[in-house]
Amino acid sequence: MSEQSRADFIIDVLTREFGALMALDPAAFRRKFRKMAASPFAFYRGSASLFYADQTGAYRDDRFLDEHTSRVWIHGDLHAENFGTYMNSSGQLVFNVNDFDEAYVGPFIWDLKRFSASVALIGYSKALSDDVISQLVTTFAQAYLTELRAIAAGGDDAIGSITLENADGVLRRVLQEARLNTRVDLLAGQTVIDDYERRFSLGDGVYDVDEETAATVTAAFKDYLETIPSHGASVSTTIKDIKLRKGVGIGSAGLPSYNMLLEGHTQALENDVIIYMKQAQVPAVARWVDDERVRGYFKHQGHRTAESQRALQAHADPWLGYTELNGVGQLVAEVSPYAADLDWADVNEPEELTGVIADLGRAVARMHSVADDESSHDLVDFSTEEAIVAEVDKDEAGFVAVLVDFAHKYGDQAREDHQDFVDLFRNGRLPGLQ
Repeated sequence: MSEQSRADFIIDVLTREFGALMALDPAAFRRKFRKMAASPFAFYRGSASLFYADQTGAYRDDRFLDEHTSRVWIHGDLHAENFGTYMNSSGQLVFNVNDFDEAYVGPFIWDLKRFSASVALIGYSKALSDDVISQLVTTFAQAYLTELRAIAAGGDDAIGSITLENADGVLRRVLQEARLNTRVDLLAGQTVIDDYERRFSLGDGVYDVDEETAATVTAAFKDYLETIPSHGASVSTTIKDIKLRKGVGIGSAGLPSYNMLLEGHTQALENDVIIYMKQAQVPAVARWVDDERVRGYFKHQGHRTAESQRALQAHADPWLGYTELNGVGQLVAEVSPYAADLDWADVNEPEELTGVIADLGRAVARMHSVADDESSHDLVDFSTEEAIVAEVDKDEAGFVAVLVDFAHKYGDQAREDHQDFVDLFRNGRLPGLQ
């Protein structure tokens, strides 16, 4: 593909993916695209649609895919920055994969390729050699396979988690830092006390809502309560305040979100809970998976996102649920005080990177293994770990080589695409942003 035609391809993919939202809120997408312009990795994070267009086009490779391994419940945007901590429904801090907005059912290897290319981009940004990057991707692949085989042999009882009890090094430090967070600090950052009652504070991207909107959101909230596990309802469901937030992140540009302040389990103000109701969107991978059984399984995109997170994340947030607002699917979940992301700026030496990436490989294996025939849904009705192991065992060395080779080639492609994207953006060639 020539330089000019690749640039046109980028325009076509981004316009198809974001065109409708760009027309509604071009300013939000100018902010999004400026963030994507900051670095090749930032561009890669925000261009999953381009990645999947390539997996069905120039970079198509169906090795290791059969009837089962091509329809595994996948994360959909598995790059190196989509890992972090959360407090599970058992009250335990866990380090795991997070952000399931792009989750869907598709080829398992697409998750692994997306992660591997992100490792190559991070490695390049840290001036690591190609040999070291190859070793890191190999470590990820081997840790993934080792964990997957252990789960296949031991069943779902063998699926573990990265917690304070077993983590070490960088990941233990992330968990320890998350443990220092408090609900009081979260509330202090987003609310104020007014006439002896807590209310949201206004700030950048936070707006008041009128009475009609508040009533509509409240009605949607009542419908949402029917979708959460019974143990989530033990907390008060009295809404004290509602505010509109406009998406400001790379992945949430142009998407409206409502924050709700709920009365906690006592009248003490430090127990209040913040939840969000966010418009869900069609995942990028769904445009490239032609499977009516998968498409028809979900009521709407909010239902898909919530069900995906429950399927892929053992002991998910008890507040996780879904609803509809003005006929559009919404994801609802808690704004957790215990969320902390892995900061890759703190991980630089190959030895330290190797340990972290091995842990992430095991976490991805656990994620793929949870959402299968032994889970509560019936969409993936076979053992994913057994299916993947059976296919990969036909040529393990070839499987690792595919990921290593792809990491380098697509890392190079992403850096070139980033430069093309910057040139397109700065010269006004991305339509709908003026």
